[in-house]
Amino acid sequence: MRRIYFLSPDLATTHKIVDELRAEGLDDQHIHILAKRDTPLEDMPEAGISIKTDFLPAVERGMALGGTTGLLAGLIGLRLAGFAVAGGPLLGIVIAGATIGSMMSGLMGMNSGNTRLQKFEEAIENGELLVLVDIPKERIEEIKQLVKKHHPDVDFEGVEPFLPPTLPSS
Repeated sequence: MRRIYFLSPDLATTHKIVDELRAEGLDDQHIHILAKRDTPLEDMPEAGISIKTDFLPAVERGMALGGTTGLLAGLIGLRLAGFAVAGGPLLGIVIAGATIGSMMSGLMGMNSGNTRLQKFEEAIENGELLVLVDIPKERIEEIKQLVKKHHPDVDFEGVEPFLPPTLPSS
């Protein structure tokens, strides 16, 4: 799966695009709309928190950093204890570090906007809507042409090379 981006000029155009995507067999879970705060999206699928924020990338970074810190703390603890202990306690410290690191980083990531979407912030604040569509790689050109054919005023903004995992929309 890949995520493609369209910048739509207004709510009416976005509504038509969503209807066309649904007619092409795309479920609402694969369509995400980002709009200016307090924009009524009616029955269109709003982007969830995992798309709007850096929650998942922050969790990944925190898990790696916390796990590494736990490993170092465990090795230092073993060294200071003066004897070798089976791998169980060390593994426990690594897991605890990864868990704490991912939780803390995830909370911080929820408070910051998605860095991949920063380039669209100004357009969104000016009333445009960002349409994100998750589709199989083989359908990228087909969907792009469909939208451009019916809505020449919509800007195709590119394809995300790797689709990160998302949480269910809230």
